[in-house]
Amino acid sequence: MKITLYWHPQCQTCRKTKKWLDEHQVPYEPFHIVKAPPSREKLQEMYEKSGLELKCFFSTTTKKYREMGIKNKLKTSTTKELLDLLASDGMLLKKPILTDGVKVIIGFKEEELEKYTTFNYNRD
Repeated sequence: MKITLYWHPQCQTCRKTKKWLDEHQVPYEPFHIVKAPPSREKLQEMYEKSGLELKCFFSTTTKKYREMGIKNKLKTSTTKELLDLLASDGMLLKKPILTDGVKVIIGFKEEELEKYTTFNYNRD
């Protein structure tokens, strides 16, 4: 099963992750997170499988995050409302997001990538 990489070409962390995958010859299918963001259903699936808090899926460094007052919304909104918000704009998502449908990794975590691709991924 191929890894799906949701990334943004202008994001330094995304480029670092993509470079790591390429150098380690890990096959993946890239999706521009702004032009082709994950659907709300896909986000919910990734959230449930990740074991992370939903706030970990938000990019807290974007202008839009600050302008929309999302920090306060995280405290008062339902999970459904937050997933709808994430699905509304790929720039609100923390980048990159990698998944194979079972495991979800957000951001560049070399140790986690190494462990995951070494033990859980069969490279052809």
